[in-house]
Amino acid sequence: MILRATTACAALFALAMTVPSRADDLVRLGNLKFAHYGAISYMKEIAPKFGLKIDERVFAKGADIYPAMAVDQIDISASGADGAVAARGNGVKLYVVAGFANGGVRILRRPDLEIKSLADVKGLKVATVRGGTQDLMLLAELDKHGMTWSERPGKDVQLTYFNNYADLNQALAQKYVDIICQSEPQSTQAISAGYAAEVVKPYDTPIGVPVRPLVMTEKMYNERPEVAARVLKLFVAATKAFIDDPALAEKYVREQVFKGQLTSQDFRDGMANAKYTYDVPAGHMQITTDYMMKYGLGKMVNPPKSDAEWVKLDMLEKAKADLKTN
Repeated sequence: MILRATTACAALFALAMTVPSRADDLVRLGNLKFAHYGAISYMKEIAPKFGLKIDERVFAKGADIYPAMAVDQIDISASGADGAVAARGNGVKLYVVAGFANGGVRILRRPDLEIKSLADVKGLKVATVRGGTQDLMLLAELDKHGMTWSERPGKDVQLTYFNNYADLNQALAQKYVDIICQSEPQSTQAISAGYAAEVVKPYDTPIGVPVRPLVMTEKMYNERPEVAARVLKLFVAATKAFIDDPALAEKYVREQVFKGQLTSQDFRDGMANAKYTYDVPAGHMQITTDYMMKYGLGKMVNPPKSDAEWVKLDMLEKAKADLKTN
C-alpha cells in the first residue's frame, strides 16, 4: 500500500514537472525614440517581475501609433497629448491612464539670425513635424505673438512640415528653414552641433508645459483589468527607477535606446528640459483638445468633451500607493 502511494506521488510529481509554468501576459507597446520616453522602454526590462512580457514597437511619430491601436495591434502607447486627443476624437477606443513625461520641446533658430522671440519670425520659414506635440506648441506660441500662418505664402509665417525629427534638424543645418520646433534630445543635439540656437521653450501659453500621456485601449482596460493593473504597477516601478537613479536612466537611454549615438552631455542637457513623471494634471487633456480645435489640428469627428469621459487614473493611483510613490 505504501509502495503504491509512493509510486502514485512520484507519477504526479513527474507530471507536474512536464506542465509548463504559466507564461507571462503579453502586452504590445507603441513607443517613440526620445530621451524622455526612456522609462517606457525600460518597462520591458523589468516586466517579468510583474508577470508581463512587453513587446515594444518604435514608431517614427506619435500619429503613426494610433492606427495600429485602432486595429488591435497595440495595447498601450506613449505619445504626445495631441496624438491621444486626435485618436480619441476620431473613434479610437482608448483611455489616458497616466502621464509619463513633461516638457521636451524647444523652438530653435539658425544661429546667424537675430531673433529674440517669436515676435521676430515674421517673413521667415518655420518648420516642425506634423501631428506631434511640437506642432501644437508652435502654433500656440505663434498665436500668442499675434502671428498668422499657412503652408502657402501670404501669411506672417510660412510653415513647412516634415515627416520625422532627423529631417527637421537637417533642414535647419542646411538653412532650408529658419526656425524649427523640435523635441529632445534632437533639439539639444542641434544646439551642441552648432547649427541651432534656442529661441524659447514654448511653455508660456495657456497649454503650459506639455504632458505626454500613457494610453491604453479600452479593450485592455475593460476586458483584462488584472493585466492592466499590473501594467500600471510596472509603469510606476520603471519610472520610479529612473527618477531615483539618474545614472541608470542615462545609461539605459544612451546605450539601449540610442545605441551609443547620444552623448552624456546631450542626454543631460535634453533632460534638463524634460522630466519623468507619473501624472496628468487635471484639465490638461481638455485644454489640449480645446486648442487643437482652435487651430484645426487632428481633424476630429467627435472631439472629447471632458477629461472625465476618457482620463482614467484609478489604476495609476493604486499602483502609486502600492509602490509608495508620491
